[in-house]
Amino acid sequence: MNELGGQRWAVTGAAGNIGRALREFLSTQAVELVSIDLAEITAVSMSDHPVRGDVRDLAGLETAFADCSGVVHLGGLPDEADFHDLAEVNIVGTYHVLEAARRAGVSRVVYASSNRVTGFYDTDTTVDESMPPRPDGFYGASKVAGEALCRLYADKFHLSTIVIRIGSYEQAPGSARELHTWLSPDDALRAFQAAMTAPQQHATFYAVSQNTQRWWSLASARTVGFVPVDNAEAHGDHYSDLPAGQPQGGLYASAEYSLDRMRTD
Repeated sequence: MNELGGQRWAVTGAAGNIGRALREFLSTQAVELVSIDLAEITAVSMSDHPVRGDVRDLAGLETAFADCSGVVHLGGLPDEADFHDLAEVNIVGTYHVLEAARRAGVSRVVYASSNRVTGFYDTDTTVDESMPPRPDGFYGASKVAGEALCRLYADKFHLSTIVIRIGSYEQAPGSARELHTWLSPDDALRAFQAAMTAPQQHATFYAVSQNTQRWWSLASARTVGFVPVDNAEAHGDHYSDLPAGQPQGGLYASAEYSLDRMRTD
């Protein structure tokens, strides 16, 4: 049964890799789309309505969200950057998405968080969503803030919020780290469909494929209906494994990865 058919959903960050793949999938499910991005967007179907929009524009988001059943929030800076930029786009921008959804009467926001909210746990640890965040950089910290805002809007304003901690979204694993963190394109679609239709008012789960060596528990994922199928080891395990006891974030957890992206003014 197609639970999404006939609904209208907005997608921020619609021009990105996940955004486009998700929109193409949803169009096959008879979902009407409002596709929002700063970049130019090509409609994927007759029922896909591109909107040039910015998560920094609260009023514009409220207008775009009118008559939507839900919002998938993929927009934002996707990697380490200066903290001031991350705060403006990823933290304040996420607040704008949630507040615009509340004002527009949207029922659910699906928030694209990141595995990097826990990147400082070591490679010997299996992490689940009940454990405290340990971000591997300012980007990860901005996603922690976004997760907290989702929890707040669920508790205080009764907006349903489902948080997805996305793994390494790639066509195939391309490094030793990705043998643990890979999220296949097909499993990504399964994760978002589960988040959009889950019965919970609020939930947080890792979106990662069924990798033999994965670092993150899938227990919470299964409660929302996400059951991954693909396994990184099907593509070979020829990469040298990471040293024991190192941060799961790998290079992302190094001081240089953050310092090189910080403004000096």
